[in-house]
Amino acid sequence: MRQIRSPVLRRSWLFVGGADREALNSAAASGADVLIQELEDFTPPHLLGTARGLCSEVLAHWKEQGVVATVRINPLEKGGREDLTAAMEAGADAILLPKADHARQISELDEAVSNHERALGRTVGSTEIVPNVELAHGLVHTFDICRASPRVTGALVASEDMAHDLGAVRSADMAELDHVRGRFHVDCTAAGVVTIDMPYTWSDVDGARRHAESARRLGMLSKSAVDPAHIPVINQAFTPGAEQVAHCRKLVAVFEAARAQGHGRVELDSVQVEMPTYRNALATLCRAEALGVDCEVTQGL
Repeated sequence: MRQIRSPVLRRSWLFVGGADREALNSAAASGADVLIQELEDFTPPHLLGTARGLCSEVLAHWKEQGVVATVRINPLEKGGREDLTAAMEAGADAILLPKADHARQISELDEAVSNHERALGRTVGSTEIVPNVELAHGLVHTFDICRASPRVTGALVASEDMAHDLGAVRSADMAELDHVRGRFHVDCTAAGVVTIDMPYTWSDVDGARRHAESARRLGMLSKSAVDPAHIPVINQAFTPGAEQVAHCRKLVAVFEAARAQGHGRVELDSVQVEMPTYRNALATLCRAEALGVDCEVTQGL
C-alpha cells in the first residue's frame, strides 16, 4: 500500500500550471515533496478542459515518483465542482481551495469530497483539504477555517493576492508581509495544522533561501513555491543540518545530565536551557531522523 509523506515532513509545495504538460511531467525532478496541479490562476479559463483531462495522467506519474500529488481547484461556485470531479477521479491526495475566507467554504468542500469518496468506493475522510488564505478577510478567520473540517492538515498563505488586498508596496525581501506570516502561523499552530508559508515570487535563489530561512526561524516547517529552482533551498532550510543536529545532541545530553542531578535548567553557550528548549531540541532530532539525516535521537525524560 502506498505511503505518503506526513504533513509535518512536507517541506516544499510546488505550484505547476494545470495545462502545461511539459512542466507537469518534469515537476517531480524539482525535488518538491508536494506537487500541485494548479487549475486556478495558473490555468487560463479556455484551457481548463485540457487541464482537467490531464489530471489522471499527471497525478499517476507524480505518485510513481514518490511525491504527494495534489490539485488546486477553483472556488466551487466558479467552476470548482468540475475541477473537483477531475481531481477526485484522478486520486488526488489533497485538494487545495483558493480564496478561503470562511469556514463554511471548507465545510461545503468537505461534503463534496465525501460524496466523491463514497461514489468512488474510497474511505471517507482519506482526502485532505488545504485551504489557501489569500485575502485579509481570510487571514482574520484562519483559525476557524482550519478547524472547519478534520480533513484540513495544513493551510497555505498567499503572497501576491494578499499584498494586493492590503495595498502593500512590494519589495524583494517581502518584509511588508512579515506581519501576515506571523499572524497566520499563530492561527495555524493554535488550530493544530501545518503552516505552509507563502511563495517567494522573485526569481533569485538567494532571496528564496533567505525567505525560507526566515520562515523556519518563525517555527514553520513548510513553504510553497512557484519556481522549481527554489525547491532545493527550501528543502535545505527545512531539513536540520549537521551543525544543528550536533548542537541539539549536545543540548539534550547536558540538560538530561542536569536533570539527573536535580536541576531544573542548565546554561549552555550563554543560554539558559529549560524544558521547552530541551523539547524543541528533541523535536529537531526526531525531524532529522524522519527526513533521513544521520543522527541518533536521545530518549527524553
